[in-house]
Amino acid sequence: MLRLVDLRVKYGNIEVLHGIRLTVKPGEIVTILGANGAGKSTTLLTISGLVKPSGGAVTLDETPLHKLPPHEIVRRGVAHVPEGRRIFGTLTVQENLNLGAFTRSDTGQISKTREWIYELFPILAERRRQLAGTLSGGEQQMLAIGRGLMSRPRILLLDEPSLGLAPLLVKTIFETIKTINASGVTVVLVEQNARAALKLAHRGYVMELGRIALEDDAAKLLANPDVQKAYLGGGAA
Repeated sequence: MLRLVDLRVKYGNIEVLHGIRLTVKPGEIVTILGANGAGKSTTLLTISGLVKPSGGAVTLDETPLHKLPPHEIVRRGVAHVPEGRRIFGTLTVQENLNLGAFTRSDTGQISKTREWIYELFPILAERRRQLAGTLSGGEQQMLAIGRGLMSRPRILLLDEPSLGLAPLLVKTIFETIKTINASGVTVVLVEQNARAALKLAHRGYVMELGRIALEDDAAKLLANPDVQKAYLGGGAA
């Protein structure tokens, strides 16, 4: 479904992705793990067209995404929930959600999608007329995910959805990601919480300094001693 082939990205003269190869099949949750600065966020930004590659290709069902502008990539079915949420604080919850549907014109279906998001995140339904800037961190993260879903994506790119959240909220967010995936949305998840990500995902990639160091089924990565030592605090999963 989604394929990265020999993907290279430069910031100025410095190459930060060195020939990434990665595939995502329909219906999967694929997680990308790695230390800060490994190139995980850059990979997502390149898939969504916000960063242009210096070499290689990003394809969705054989369509070369790397040749399209970001809004066209959204139209093709890729939504990106960025690190740091990036919600519009001076707009209401509902106005933020409506902005996520900017590529759609089917008013009735947009309304149905919004109601589905309110079912996923009941707290957002309660706060639909509240300014988004007054929400808690966890509620803002729910809103960011909801806004991404408003475009009815086939693939949802999630960058650090658990960052800065209390453990109980992290659990809620991850359970919702599972529900979203069960509804037919393929998920690519960049996540510092490696243990939670691997328990949720079908497959995983480990990035080190702009390269794929390891690729395997999530359960095998969870049991891998090197992965445990580097990303899981050294203990058995």
